[in-house]
Amino acid sequence: MSHPEKFNIGSVTAGSGELFLIAGPCVLESESHARGLADAIQRIASDLGVPYIFKASYDKANRTSIHSFRGPGLAEGCRILRAIAESNKLPVLTDIHTPEQCVAASDALGPVEAMLQIPAFLCRQTDLLIAAANTGRAINVKKGQFVAPWDIRHAVEKIRESGNQRVSLTERGASFGYNNLVVDMRGLPVMREFAPVVFDGTHSVQTPSGGKGVSGGQPEFIPVLARAAVAAGIDGVFLEVHDNPAEAKSDGANALHLNKLKGVLETLLAVHAAVR
Repeated sequence: MSHPEKFNIGSVTAGSGELFLIAGPCVLESESHARGLADAIQRIASDLGVPYIFKASYDKANRTSIHSFRGPGLAEGCRILRAIAESNKLPVLTDIHTPEQCVAASDALGPVEAMLQIPAFLCRQTDLLIAAANTGRAINVKKGQFVAPWDIRHAVEKIRESGNQRVSLTERGASFGYNNLVVDMRGLPVMREFAPVVFDGTHSVQTPSGGKGVSGGQPEFIPVLARAAVAAGIDGVFLEVHDNPAEAKSDGANALHLNKLKGVLETLLAVHAAVR
């Protein structure tokens, strides 16, 4: 397998051969909740020696229903993320949805190490990719559910040709019929020809819009898909983690319960060590 161009986000190196973790709640529900999860996940990751990036969205712009909770908004959300980054000495990740948000979010995050994420539905939006690249921040592109693994290289090229070499790709399943996603593990080494690859174990078990105005999920399959992805040779794992998924304000149906995180990571580290 190829060795894609590695890069740093704070203390985390993508593409180094060491498995790293991107984890946190889907959306920022409150500052106290986000801080509590960041502290808990960081303790687990630190105990296991896993480099860690805290993730949460200040706005979920593609919710199924207009009535769904979207988050605190850019200014307040980035303030919370910056505070967590500063107090916990962690790099952070959040979504951006428009070219204008790239500059605004990057400015609001200030001097902390932060990664901007291109949502899957927006991974072909050239202006968004260029604007994100121009911030100089590390960029994580989620491969669209409608994009072939070999075609996501065009998103990488748009970012790199804009002068930013710090880009990773994330697999989160491909649309298969209605309200269903599947993961083709063959796509992971294909994508890794272009950039470091992260596997999203929680969105991959989502059933999009599969509920009454919300998406459903099959979280019982998170561990098995994540194990398969690590065995296929990925660089990082993306997990939406919540301390009470049943009450989560976004994507609770496919979130990993906090109390299961340590066991899942221990297994993934064992698989990773075996295949290296």
